[in-house]
Amino acid sequence: MPVFRLDDRLVFPPVHLAEDGLLALGGDLRPERLILGYSQGIFPWYAENLPILWHSPDPRMVMTTQDLVIQRSLRKQIKRTPYRLALDTAFEQVLRGCSAAPRPGQTGTWLIPEMVDAYGKLHELGFAHSIEAWDGDQLVGGLYGVSLGAAFFGESMFAKAPDASKIAYAAIVRQLELWQIGLIDCQVHTDHLERFGAHEVPRQKYLDLLKAALDEPTKRGRWSFEMSLDEFAATGGMMGHVDAPAVRPVARAGAPR
Repeated sequence: MPVFRLDDRLVFPPVHLAEDGLLALGGDLRPERLILGYSQGIFPWYAENLPILWHSPDPRMVMTTQDLVIQRSLRKQIKRTPYRLALDTAFEQVLRGCSAAPRPGQTGTWLIPEMVDAYGKLHELGFAHSIEAWDGDQLVGGLYGVSLGAAFFGESMFAKAPDASKIAYAAIVRQLELWQIGLIDCQVHTDHLERFGAHEVPRQKYLDLLKAALDEPTKRGRWSFEMSLDEFAATGGMMGHVDAPAVRPVARAGAPR
């Protein structure tokens, strides 16, 4: 199948035409195109000296907030409250932390300045958000993603201290649950996210879940924690939940990042 080349028009080809997940190349990173892409199950991948690559993998790695698994060792760490957690107070710092984080099997970074600028604009518009773990005045871990309707599209995470990004991730999943933002798009398989309860589904199943999620209103603007962080810490992140069943094995697919 051909890989489609985008121009200035705000349109994507049908996702079922993607070849090994790669759907199109070119276009731009203006907010309108990014939002259109996410709403159709498409996300960008960018590298220096290459055009923008637009992906819609099959299968798709997803989880719901109900799927969250917090391993006992991480619960113990959460109870220690080693970090102060915050939302949307250092978005650009989180992006740069993700950009600098080493990725196994990869050289360079996909978060080049054009991507940082593009997601910075989405943040200013109230669609992109950062989750941060602080040790004093030092940002030691976090993640960021995009929120549309009742879906959160996780993009990247980093950690400079033990379990910092894991604790931040567990916290945002619990907060998303409180806000009834139930679908989390993890894009492609990683062992890390599988341990949290993420699993692969066929692309069409993901698109059906996404369509339902996008029928809900978007929680736009700057975010802050509305759940009790004291309760989150005291319960090791469980907050009234019981142990989830063991994570089921899934077939692994190649990841573009």
